[in-house]
Amino acid sequence: MSNHLFDAIRAAARGDATFIQLNGGREWTYNDMLEFSGRLANALTTLGVRPGDRVAVQVEKCAEALMLYLGCVRCGAIYLPLNTAYTAAEIEYFLGDAEPKLIVVSSAARGIIGKIAEASGAFVETLDPDGTGSLTELAQDEPPEFDDANRSGDDLAAILYTSGTTGRSKGAMLSHGNLLSNAMSLRDNWRITADDRLIHALPIFHTHGLFVAANVTLLAGASMFLLPKFDPDEVLALMGQSTLLMGVPTFYTRLLQNPGLDKSAVASMRLFISGSAPLLAETHAEFKRRTGHSILERYGMTETNMNTSNPYDGERIAGTVGLPLPGVTVRVTDTATGASLPPGETGMIEIKGPNVFRGYWRMPEKTAAEFTKDGFFISGDLGKFDDAGYLSIVGRGKDLVISGGYNIYPKEVEGEIDQLEGVFESAVFGVPHPDFGEGVTAIIVRKPGATLGEEDVLAALQNRLARYKQPKRVIFADDLPRNTMGKVQKNVLREQYAGIYTNA
Repeated sequence: MSNHLFDAIRAAARGDATFIQLNGGREWTYNDMLEFSGRLANALTTLGVRPGDRVAVQVEKCAEALMLYLGCVRCGAIYLPLNTAYTAAEIEYFLGDAEPKLIVVSSAARGIIGKIAEASGAFVETLDPDGTGSLTELAQDEPPEFDDANRSGDDLAAILYTSGTTGRSKGAMLSHGNLLSNAMSLRDNWRITADDRLIHALPIFHTHGLFVAANVTLLAGASMFLLPKFDPDEVLALMGQSTLLMGVPTFYTRLLQNPGLDKSAVASMRLFISGSAPLLAETHAEFKRRTGHSILERYGMTETNMNTSNPYDGERIAGTVGLPLPGVTVRVTDTATGASLPPGETGMIEIKGPNVFRGYWRMPEKTAAEFTKDGFFISGDLGKFDDAGYLSIVGRGKDLVISGGYNIYPKEVEGEIDQLEGVFESAVFGVPHPDFGEGVTAIIVRKPGATLGEEDVLAALQNRLARYKQPKRVIFADDLPRNTMGKVQKNVLREQYAGIYTNA
């Protein structure tokens, strides 16, 4: 039988070559991967999981967790990774919505999650950070051989829930074809081969760490250092034995704070990739100055995997997310009329291609509303192309500030603020204002030792931005609220400062 995604992974597997290396020197070969994912697929089948059933997983990052994902692919189950920060109340929603046959959690969480699972009819098994647990115990007694379930490119491989900053979280349905086509495209575009070794410091409940980092490594027959979390000292120490780092902007800002980062430290590194949140042009420039490497920035979403990438060969332009990947069509349209816009004009980013998801789980009306009549997914991101075809992200549509009837794109204001001396980073957003509808508001994190104040910032912006774009207030903070992938949570800021003008 044919299993669309795992057939390709199996074809790229390299026997006794290293697939994963862990802290302490333990290694998993490709043969180990095939054997243990087979045991897990058998264990899942023994537990009653059948093709199309959902398997929800909320566990800490470990090699066995990665094998569980592969075991689900092999037995035809739909893998449902859940952020380890989700609370019991949030888990209750996901279990009620997805109705999984099985949920896998840590031993410590089994008690409370077990009660929720019982109400939804799911079984519970455990998997702990050291790889032990009831599920791995079951798997050890199963044979390593498994007849992979017959799955086509259209069959679902995973459901990933969106963050749900507005309304209830939505489950994005990703097919075998979505995952395989995108991983192969990235492998080829980034020239990833069996000679590469990735430093994997991302979480694996997210598209970036699971479908980009892990799938691309598997399909290239490459290897990885699998780290439980990002530690700049540890990552820097591993660069001498590695060729790739996939990260979020926070990785690079923290590496730049390490005095050991220089050209000699990265001598064996081939490529640094950044995504999941915007990379500041200043970070891009400083990293190149220190290391000689231009970070390759790309653009993706939970619903679409990766859409664009700065080129491997060719100019990597700071502040852009590059060119559409082969087979992917990206356009920018007028938010009012839907007409395509020329380079230089800002509008809604729309995407079409084999990477685009199958829709939202059990939300047919929402799914229909998010696609155009000619089949493009409406991303919710605002952007613009330059004359060379490079895409820049201006911001989320919901982050657009409308003040005094004018549209203001926060990233444009942030770009000017971030250039000011003493500014480490900023976030610009709108909150209710009695006179203007929304007031442009800026939160700034200063560089160590900087003393600039609100009046300094406002004075500096007077001749750099039109008056309606200038912040009504500038507030200073020690840091910005971020989610696990490093994205600034502007919804949190909007809530926190909602009354700054109306209560004045």
